[in-house]
Parts: sequence; C-alpha cells; structure tokens
Amino acid sequence: MLAEPSVLEPVEVEPTPTLVSEESAAEKTAKIGQSPPEKGQDVDVSTTDEDIWSAEFPDGGARAWLVVFGVGFFFLTSRSWFELLTLIQGACTTFSTTLYASSQHWSAAISSIEVNFASLESKRVPFITASAIVVLATFLVAQCTKYWHFVLCQGIVTGMAAGVAYGPMVAVVGHWFQKRRGIANGLVATGSSVGGTLFPIIARNLIPRVGFPWTLRIMAFILLVTLTLANICVRRRLPPKHVPGGLLNLAAFKNPAYTLYCISGVVIFLGLYTVLTYIDVSATSVGISPDFSFYLISMANGASLFGRLMAGTVADRIGAVNIILPFSGVAAVMTFVWPLAHSKGAFVAIAIIYGFSSGAFVSSFLLPMFYLGEVADVGRRSGMAQTLTAIGALAGPPISGAINTASGGYHAVGYYAGSVILVAIVLILITRHMVLGKLWGKF
Repeated sequence: MLAEPSVLEPVEVEPTPTLVSEESAAEKTAKIGQSPPEKGQDVDVSTTDEDIWSAEFPDGGARAWLVVFGVGFFFLTSRSWFELLTLIQGACTTFSTTLYASSQHWSAAISSIEVNFASLESKRVPFITASAIVVLATFLVAQCTKYWHFVLCQGIVTGMAAGVAYGPMVAVVGHWFQKRRGIANGLVATGSSVGGTLFPIIARNLIPRVGFPWTLRIMAFILLVTLTLANICVRRRLPPKHVPGGLLNLAAFKNPAYTLYCISGVVIFLGLYTVLTYIDVSATSVGISPDFSFYLISMANGASLFGRLMAGTVADRIGAVNIILPFSGVAAVMTFVWPLAHSKGAFVAIAIIYGFSSGAFVSSFLLPMFYLGEVADVGRRSGMAQTLTAIGALAGPPISGAINTASGGYHAVGYYAGSVILVAIVLILITRHMVLGKLWGKF
C-alpha cells in the first residue's frame, strides 16, 4: 500500500488539459489584423467580421482625423480634376469640342476600371507613385498639341493613376471609424465639393490672364501640394489582407441584396449627373448671361458640400440608405422641374436644392457596402460597385444629349433623367427590404 503524502511534502501535479479557449496575444493580434499574414496565405475572413473589428476602431483621435483630412485632400484633387477639365475644354480651340470632350469619358472610364486593381492593394508605394504620375501628367497636358496627346496624358495616364490612388482611399477611412463612419465619410466627401466649387472659378479667372497652358501648370502645382498633404496624412491602421478570389470577388454577387444595390447604382447614375451637366447650357439657351450661368455649377457644388456633411452626420443615426432614399427623391423632383426654369432665381434655387440632394446621395452611396458582406472585403466590393456604376455615369450625359438633340429641348431630357432616378429609388427600397426583412429600419 502506498503511503499518503505528508502535507509538508511537495506534490507534483500533472497539468490538466482545459477546454477553455485561451488565445495568446499573438493569436488575438493576428485575428484583428495587427500583423500581416504569411506570404501566399489566405486570410480566414470569418475571423475579421464586424464584432472582431469593432473592438479596434478608434472612432476618433488625432491620427484618425488626420486620415480624414488627408483623404479629403485627395478627393478635392481627384474628383475636381475631371470637373475642371470639362469646364476649360473650350480653351482648346485647336480641336473639335466634341473630340476633346470624348477624352473626358476616356479619363473617367479608365479611372473607374482601375479602382478594382487598387482595392486589392493598399500599400503606400502605389499611392505615392500614382500621385506623382497625376501631377506629372497635368504638367504634360499643358504641352499637348494634338488630340491623341490629350487622350494619352489626360485620358489614359491620369485616369489610370487616379484610379490606382482612388481604391485605397475608399476603404482606409473604414479602418479608423465604425460608429462615426458616416460623419467621417461625409467630411471626406466634402473635398470634392470644395474642389468642384473653387477650381472652375480659379480656372475661369486664370485663362484670360495667363492662358490655357499656364492655367494647367498652376493647377498642377496645386495638385502637388494637396496630394503631398494626402500622402503625409493618410495611414492604414490594419495591414493589407490577402482575401481569396483575386481581382474580382464574383461570389459577392451571390448576395442578391448586393447585386440589386449595384444595379440601382447603375440606374441612378444614368440620370443623376444630367442636371449638373446641362444646367448652365440650358440657362444660356433661355437668355441668361453665360457669365452668370457659369456659376450655377459652383453653386451646386457649394450646396453639395453641406449636403454631404448633413448626410454623414445623420447617416450614423438612421442609416445611409434612409438618407439616400428621400434625397434621391428630391433630386428626381428637381430634375423634372429643371426644364421649366426661365429665370435666374429659378435656376439658382434648382442648382442649390439639387446640389444639396445629390451631395447627400454621393456621400452615402458606398456606406451600405460595409453591411453587404465581410468587412475585410469592403474595398473590393466598393471597387466592383464603382466600376459598375461608372457605366451609368458615363452613359447618362450622352444619352441626355442625344435626347436633347432629337427633341430640340430639355423637357424630354428632364423626364428621362427624373424617371430613371425614380426607378433606382424603387430598387433601393427593395434592397432595404431584402436586407432587413421589413420595409423600415436602420440600414
């Protein structure tokens, strides 16, 4: 018989396996993305869903707001760049206005396609390189003497570089904000409004004084400053994630709500930019001075700034889609009313109300992407959605122009653009019902 051990004698106790999961700090860090995955290894996106990420969102602080500041500067330069060139294309008297305008579509189309490439890789080197190329290409546009020069510099080079830089900007704010994501994106989106308001006015005043080439050079120096600030301020909080699927995540379209939301984006952009594209021309056609009608675009962009800020603030409380629906409705009404305007006051009212409403939509459009799939893949989902909606954005104004030519006025144009916006509203309503399972709720 074995003697029982004395209480004074040490007893060796073998460790008992525990059923409780005790993750090491390294394992927890890996789950929330604090260390990059091994090369060639896919990330299990099931460990990067919202409940894991939410514990790590700063939702404020100096570093987070600097990111918002930097991304805002990027949007000021990138989106406003296309609006600026649309307004100063008349200075290129050597070329056909129609031909030169087509280069705008090349630029927008290529940059939209490149969003997909950028959404997969968010390291700093591509963004820095793309920023440098955008500045260099802007200087080169000032030297263009042939149509193909414009297509190459402004369409292909600038479009691709801006697209590569744009992708990371879509998702990086989401690294820092969750509960205040709406207001953060609203502040970021105001960059486009500020640039869209100021750049055309600057260009209009510079061209008569220094000429078209030097106007472009001055704008290039402005881009150099703003993009430098963007590169300094923007930082990732989480490392790049290699998500399965490569360039395109076609599996995302297995989610009917995501697919329908993308379709609604294509449809609404078929009509959304019609008023902004033709309001100044339509005002001139009814006898309003071109010197006055020119500023209608700036008024719309200025009002858009406040619409974006409002939408970002309120979206955090009631949901982005619940902002999109009513203000898209207001935009549709203004689109129907716009061809009936014949006075300065009427055009100013339409420009301000429409600018505010469309700004609220644009600021909120991508926010639902965070809830239509895994958070780790939001950049790629947003990129695919943006690429698809570019179809509507590119096709909408030419379709409106063709309707104007065929009908000899803007009434039919307004009916067309307003109607497609209403169709998109119905599709978004259906999307909300698919996600929530009810007609009303925060989404």
